[in-house]
Amino acid sequence: MLNDKTILLVEDNPDDEELTRLAFEQNHISNSITVARDGAEALELLLGSDGQGGSISPAVILLDLKLPKIDGLEVLRCIRADERTKFLPVVILTSSREDQDLVASYSLGANSYVRKPVNFAEFLDAVRQLGLYWLLLNEIPARKPAP
Repeated sequence: MLNDKTILLVEDNPDDEELTRLAFEQNHISNSITVARDGAEALELLLGSDGQGGSISPAVILLDLKLPKIDGLEVLRCIRADERTKFLPVVILTSSREDQDLVASYSLGANSYVRKPVNFAEFLDAVRQLGLYWLLLNEIPARKPAP
């Protein structure tokens, strides 16, 4: 079912967080959204600090690139390096217009790269499409337990 899958939103900007939540709500996507406000918090939620794994296993990660503490590219690198999280879908959701960010994201294993539209109607449509694909259609392997 669509709404039993958790979304991890890694976003440090409260306005962008609120716009993302509003876009999900207006598109009738009622999945639980866990927010990490920096890269270190995201890695703690996903991997834990004790090596035993994190507290969540999201259906999709929406990852901003420009984050405090640990930037989004390093978060992506860590996700892909860990056996337990390497197959989790990661969608880069960023306002960055830099081509090197796009290339680096795909080089590190991002599943998708979406530039945040400035226009809210376009953003609503982008979130609707993200929700339909990553939460309803996409399938991923089960999370591997810690060794």
